[in-house]
Amino acid sequence: MLYSLRLFAGLLVAACLPALANETVIRKSFTERMPNAPKIDEVRPGPVPGLWELRIGNELRYTDATGSFLIEGEIFDMKAKKNLTEERIAQLNRVDFAALPFKDALVWKNGNGKRRIAVFADPNCGYCKRFEKSLQELKDVTVYTFLIPILGGDSPEKSRAIWCAKDNTAAWLGWMLKNEQPPKPPAACDSGAVERNLALSRRIHVNGTPAILMEDGNRIPGAVGAVELERRLQAVTAPAGKS
Repeated sequence: MLYSLRLFAGLLVAACLPALANETVIRKSFTERMPNAPKIDEVRPGPVPGLWELRIGNELRYTDATGSFLIEGEIFDMKAKKNLTEERIAQLNRVDFAALPFKDALVWKNGNGKRRIAVFADPNCGYCKRFEKSLQELKDVTVYTFLIPILGGDSPEKSRAIWCAKDNTAAWLGWMLKNEQPPKPPAACDSGAVERNLALSRRIHVNGTPAILMEDGNRIPGAVGAVELERRLQAVTAPAGKS
């Protein structure tokens, strides 16, 4: 039995050695040939034999086993009719919804609120305003909005004013839906949540607004209409195998 375990461990190590060797060769090749390129976070076998995946943040590139060629673009499985690159990026972007710091979010709900989504939004984002109107059409939903002032101008001041308002959810909806200016914030208000939201957005690679996180961990990178959002919500809550 002990011999069998040692043999299995030896075979496992032997199987891993070529992958480790290729990773070392690829990293060395890119370091020498592209010294100013962004740091490669991960090298792993790609979805097609002979190709290797390079992960830089949440972006993907591909190369051969020697790191001699760089391929930019998406890989489609024609037989399965799947975008393999898109699926992998969705996997990388998946977020643990339950672990989000909801205490730093504005919260409102319609109906029983049993369906939940999180939105990263900038108060000066026109697409966010349009999306906020779409959200009002949904039933039985709880919406957590994480303010991230990333568009410059007076976005930081507006975000602080909204967060510090006595009823910050009302201040947010008033501004986004009716263009009502939020009240001037008190000097002593702690708006640290906005800074924490910015740090969180960087950590989970939110690069634009609105960014919508679904309860199953998947995300929608941009505004969608009420019909499409309802379809996505139903897909999240559908029993396994149904949508």
